[in-house]
Amino acid sequence: MSISSFDAPLYQPKNPEESATFRFLARINSTLGLSLKSYHDLYIWSTTHIDDFWGAVWDFTNIIGDKGSHVVERSALPPHNPPWFSDARLNWAENMLHCRSADKLAFIQATEPTPEDPTPELRKCTYLQLYNLVADLVSSLLQNGLKPGDRVASYSSNCIENVAACLATAAVGGIWVSAAADFGSEGVIERFEQVQPKFIFAVDEVIYNAKVHRHIPKLFALLAGLQQKSIAPSKVIIIHATPRVEDRGDWSPEWVSWDAFISEGRESKLGRTPSGEIEWNRGSFDAPLWILFSSGTTGRPKPIVHRAGGMLLQAKKEFIICGDLRPDDVFFYYTTTGWMMWNFLVSGLSLGATLVLYDGSPLRDPSYLWKLVDDLGITIFGTSAKYLDQLSKGYRPRENHDLTTLRHIYSTGSPLAPPLFDYVYEHIHENVLLGSITGGTDICSLFAGMCSALPVYRGEIQCRMLGMAIESFAPTGTPSQPDEAGELVCIKPFPCMPLGFWPLPGFAADPDVEAAKVRYQQAYFSEFEGVWYHGDHIAITRSRDGNGGGVVMLGRSDGVLNPGGIRFGSAELYDVLDLCFSGSGAEHTIADCIAVGQKCDNGMDERVVLFVKLPEGRDLSADFEKKIKAEIRNRRSPRHVPSRIIQVTDIPYTLNGKRVEVLVKKIINGAPLTSVNPATLSNPECLAFYADVGAVLRLELEK
Repeated sequence: MSISSFDAPLYQPKNPEESATFRFLARINSTLGLSLKSYHDLYIWSTTHIDDFWGAVWDFTNIIGDKGSHVVERSALPPHNPPWFSDARLNWAENMLHCRSADKLAFIQATEPTPEDPTPELRKCTYLQLYNLVADLVSSLLQNGLKPGDRVASYSSNCIENVAACLATAAVGGIWVSAAADFGSEGVIERFEQVQPKFIFAVDEVIYNAKVHRHIPKLFALLAGLQQKSIAPSKVIIIHATPRVEDRGDWSPEWVSWDAFISEGRESKLGRTPSGEIEWNRGSFDAPLWILFSSGTTGRPKPIVHRAGGMLLQAKKEFIICGDLRPDDVFFYYTTTGWMMWNFLVSGLSLGATLVLYDGSPLRDPSYLWKLVDDLGITIFGTSAKYLDQLSKGYRPRENHDLTTLRHIYSTGSPLAPPLFDYVYEHIHENVLLGSITGGTDICSLFAGMCSALPVYRGEIQCRMLGMAIESFAPTGTPSQPDEAGELVCIKPFPCMPLGFWPLPGFAADPDVEAAKVRYQQAYFSEFEGVWYHGDHIAITRSRDGNGGGVVMLGRSDGVLNPGGIRFGSAELYDVLDLCFSGSGAEHTIADCIAVGQKCDNGMDERVVLFVKLPEGRDLSADFEKKIKAEIRNRRSPRHVPSRIIQVTDIPYTLNGKRVEVLVKKIINGAPLTSVNPATLSNPECLAFYADVGAVLRLELEK
């Protein structure tokens, strides 16, 4: 089966030679005396001359700071995790707040309507207002004892105050840690106990599914859990997040309101020059900026520490050089504060663009987000593959909205199935760059994604991102052929490699630091020698028109299916089911599914088990099961046909909306439910069914 599709592109840039990518290419040719002609030429050069490339990115994107002469050792291997820009001094927040316009909007904050407030007011904040807010926060944090390296945590919704707190933390050299307000307190305790924050910012209420949910009880549970572990923040700051009349009846008297905290900073003016400028803590390129956590479905979430310079330089490259985003863009991404896409969105401040923040459900009223596109002139619309899949089952934005301002739509979180490419171009916008993007919490940025100079082909990510030397490796550790499935690896260092897992040297006892180092090496460098192993199953497609191939995501590597020695990704099955059984109201409709492998023949082989969730009131008939198997056989191969298809009432997802194939695979192969970390799942109660089914399936194999 060939991965590549040589159909006409769904999108073709009008003047690629005028794109930022080709302006950068021209700069490289001019300054270094090269003759690069295509994106692929530029990509190959960027991954073989990583020192020259990343130094040129710094210059082209106008990083604020002292660059120095060193970039990176070109011959270093990823496991060395080499230092970057050793002489550089910079501050991430300073680069986010270079725009000080009193007229240009930094944020527009929208909130989901409720019956009590059917037309919630949009909150707006200019860049000058944001700068002044951050300056007051800086002063208050310093007044209350924050020092560089201290952790500041957030248990909050997606609001202006939360971004300002992140910026202020980074401005003085603190380390930001974030958990979404929809996380249960147990899951947040597991995260915060590892990093021991000095300050916690939290909202008092959140809105979801048109209802106001009081957040204070969850905050109490979090603080009580931390106290049991002898962890107590020095200050808890409460953000009044909804327009209801403020009620402090359930507050702790030790807490302080956001307004009071800001006022304290406004009076003290610590951390400011006589002219009022923030005294930016310009640290090293490799100074820690924030800690993101892995999902941790079967163990404690891993605290991944990201370097300030790496986050800045990578975002600048992705937005300015590859995506061609501009200061006049209005940039929206549907995300919670616990997903790396929040960090991705916030980095858009470095462009001077206007960011749209949204708190609430994206699907209760499917028209609401698309109405925001028209009302606010959104040009960049970011979402997840799961959202587009749900939307495709019955809503057609193009029929109800203008959407003429849209330039790009980004999708991530899981592979974007080919039929969803069709859906976007047929029912959302016929001339938009659909950027399927992939990276992850581990790098808080992208390995493959969008490029405004390249076409979009059905079912493919446009390209490998500049400077990211990713390859597809066969199980033997050798590069796969074009269109051949393999493991996503990166064979050269890159500046957004994490510093490590927390704790870092200087922040804890040596045994804890050494254990974190070992855990870090095992996570990324134990599978193949000398390269970064990411855990994604991919195929890099054949080159078209000299631009190099695209990337097809085939699922997580540890969820790869391997019946009879034939390896394939679960996405290959999902694509067929999305294409053939996703029609709303059709007789044979699959609402959701998950495919895993079950060991058989004493562990020497495995069979594919497909779990399907059907619309309410529908049952999996023998005829329906035959149709599913027939379509998979015809569109893939006999090896792809599941041995068992089982109807379920729910599919388990992480809090960030990702299927947990590996977890289900472990459970049906006999792992006890006690090995599961329920705090990381949005619906852990459904796992009991999989445990029961697993017992039946194992007994079936024994017979």
